[in-house]
Amino acid sequence: MPRIAPLMTPFVLAGLLLAAGCGADPPARPSIRPVPPPARLPSRPPPRPRRAEPPPAVQVPYAASGSYAVVPGGAPPRPGRGRPVRYLVEVERGLPFGPREFAAQVHRILNDVRGWARFQRVDRGPVRVRVALSSPEKTTRECRPLRTGGELSCWNGRRSIINALRWAVGVPQYKGDLAAYRSYLISHEVGHALGHDHRPCPGPGRPAPVMTQQSKSLGRCRPNPWPFPGRAPATERPRGDGKP
Repeated sequence: MPRIAPLMTPFVLAGLLLAAGCGADPPARPSIRPVPPPARLPSRPPPRPRRAEPPPAVQVPYAASGSYAVVPGGAPPRPGRGRPVRYLVEVERGLPFGPREFAAQVHRILNDVRGWARFQRVDRGPVRVRVALSSPEKTTRECRPLRTGGELSCWNGRRSIINALRWAVGVPQYKGDLAAYRSYLISHEVGHALGHDHRPCPGPGRPAPVMTQQSKSLGRCRPNPWPFPGRAPATERPRGDGKP
């Protein structure tokens, strides 16, 4: 008699189905989307350092007001013996230069130990010399009958006339050394006021005497802005700009 397999109970059947993994979908995995990396900003080149702009060239008008103004105040002479030379400074109105700055430069030049003498700046007479910064047009008028061509300076018997154009730009002979040329210009024109005449170049390669007309030509000499270039340069500048 054949054996009849015992009927499986509902509980056993359910257990087998669960063990086979039937009857239900596997739990859904959470969807993971890749996060794109943050956009990289284009790198900016470092800023280029700005070049220092040269100061604008001084524009000297051919003609200014036509009248002088005495620079107020004064300055004492450099230390030393003997009576100093009294002088004053005048600037034609309308020129692009500060009168006090111009007067201070003139005083430093005149009181350098390589210069002519000791100078005391005042703002009223009596004075031995007037140093007058002038436009090219006024220079031409003040220097007659001498011919300046609107470029040269002169001594007119009362004033050392300093052409503002030459003060601003110098001359090629000094190869861009404007400070040295200004020292020559003041020393030369004030030298006339002290009674010194023009002198020629003494020989090739030698320093030109300060009374050589170096604004015109050096000849075969070397530029020299001082009456006594062999003296040691001043180590102490004249004091202040107050009235003595």
